[in-house]
Amino acid sequence: VEIALRLTGLPSDARVLVRRLRAEHLGRLVSVDGLVRRATEVRPKIVDALFQCLRCGTVIKEPQEGQAFREPMECYEDQGGCQRSAAATKFKLLGEASRYRNTQKIEIQEPPELLRGGADPQRMSCWLEDDLAGSIEPGMRVTVNGILRSAQKGKPGQRSTLFDIFLDGNSVEREQIAYEEMDLSPADVERIKEFGAADGDPIARVVRSIAPSIAGMQQEKEALALQLFGGVAKMLPDGRRLRGDIHGLLVGDPSMAKAELLSYMREIAPRAVLATGKGTSAAGLTAAAVRDEFGEGRWVLEAGVLVLADKGMAIIDEADKMRPEDRGAMHEAMEQQRVVVAKAGINAVLPSRCSVLMAANPKLGRFDENKYLAEQIAMDPPLLSRFDIILAILDRPNPARDGAIADRMLAAHMVGGAHEAGDSAALPPDVAGPLTPELEPEFLRQYVAYAKRIVPVLTPEAAAVLKAEYLTVRKTGGETGAIPITPRQLDGLERLAEASARVRLSRRVEVQDAERAVRVMEYWMRRVAGEEGRFDIDIIQTGISHSQREQIILLRDVITQVMGETPGGVADVEDIVRLAGDRGIPRVKVDQWLKRWAEEGDVYSPARDKYKLVEKL
Repeated sequence: VEIALRLTGLPSDARVLVRRLRAEHLGRLVSVDGLVRRATEVRPKIVDALFQCLRCGTVIKEPQEGQAFREPMECYEDQGGCQRSAAATKFKLLGEASRYRNTQKIEIQEPPELLRGGADPQRMSCWLEDDLAGSIEPGMRVTVNGILRSAQKGKPGQRSTLFDIFLDGNSVEREQIAYEEMDLSPADVERIKEFGAADGDPIARVVRSIAPSIAGMQQEKEALALQLFGGVAKMLPDGRRLRGDIHGLLVGDPSMAKAELLSYMREIAPRAVLATGKGTSAAGLTAAAVRDEFGEGRWVLEAGVLVLADKGMAIIDEADKMRPEDRGAMHEAMEQQRVVVAKAGINAVLPSRCSVLMAANPKLGRFDENKYLAEQIAMDPPLLSRFDIILAILDRPNPARDGAIADRMLAAHMVGGAHEAGDSAALPPDVAGPLTPELEPEFLRQYVAYAKRIVPVLTPEAAAVLKAEYLTVRKTGGETGAIPITPRQLDGLERLAEASARVRLSRRVEVQDAERAVRVMEYWMRRVAGEEGRFDIDIIQTGISHSQREQIILLRDVITQVMGETPGGVADVEDIVRLAGDRGIPRVKVDQWLKRWAEEGDVYSPARDKYKLVEKL
């Protein structure tokens, strides 16, 4: 009987960062925290090799150590052999009779929450054997306990004096709770509780601590603050899982500090992974099957951004620059929060339980409030419908707002220049005050990490507020037949309310939390899902509003009718305008739709002011 001795719970002085491993750690038992980046398939490794001497037929055993395969030096006498050397005889490997052990190679990298300032995470290879092999998948956050080994570089005959290091794993501890790696001392916890119990609105103080150098945008910062804290993921009795993470999208005019907001959110989020849409592929977002020297030529699974950000936040800038097929890979990762991989014979399901924060620019450079969101962003409506908050940041001339922005920007230059020159006395009084966050970033990270451990429960009073808002908005579409809001937005309201309760460190979702969620939801929907003072969620979920859909149906019926009444089956534009006007469609709308359909290939013009529908198979 083989007994595998596993050592867990090593003391803190045995924990070493990957970038802190040095020569003095070789041969020592160390504990390394990391995020699994790659994992090979489980393969057998020979432990005791049995050889048969072809001279005398004796079967001898040669124990194997390390990574290099070793053959017998001679036919050993103590095992009943003939004592002939390897040069005087030949040995045949008895493969099936030898003893093997399951082995898996993984690569871990430093967790993103330990990296600040855009540092490149360092990686290290680990070998897992026996019962540990096959239990680890890319994207998992683990603590590997093992002995640090070394392997000489270079080919045989060209040995180098440099050595590679790898970890010979003894045990693996999986992380079960998000943000547990944040070391909060009793003094930190006491300070956090005092902040939550202090007079005033804690959410307002958190908002003032998000990018204070960026003037205004209070509603946008409040929504981002709620996304930072997030809702609660729940498992229902029937096995269904409800997403708790809040997804957000920033879209708007250039030079409105969208990228700065994303950078600041990355700094204050306890765990965040940043990517840019320009150089990110579908495999880089979800998971990739790669074939390189890490897996000795075999296919290995490499985790992408959404998997690496598990239980954290994935921040994607320039999302409009991504290819459509790459964005399509995000649908399941955002809603079901999993990544299904079926590549190169590898079938796996990886977790992506993270909130997604994306920023995108309009197609024509600036946001047009008179056009629908799907027409302005290079994103499909099904992807837009998965966002809980969509913040349109507009640049409109406003003397008071423009003056505040100018004062804040010039004050930033003054404070920064005085800091570089080491002459703080040259600053006028109260210039640095608005630029200083009320809560320093390190404390805010600790506060978020502590608040994420709280599981607030929805009270009947708060549920009544959310239900009343849902029914009221739904009722507004009863007369027109439009769908102003769907159950997906009700889920988003509940998540925002839970996030508000977490900011207050409350274990109960109160009425004030529900009212704040309603205010945030109405703010963004009024900008991107509003039409003639009403909400129409079809603008986001399908790309066209209910009124547009009715116009399309009526206008196509009109063109079909005119084509049937005209010899040759070609409709004259004046006849189309006349019949469309009788059905309530003005000429300007007719001209807009005909122009758009002609560009998209739905109609063609065989002659001037003549149109014909294109029959698509």
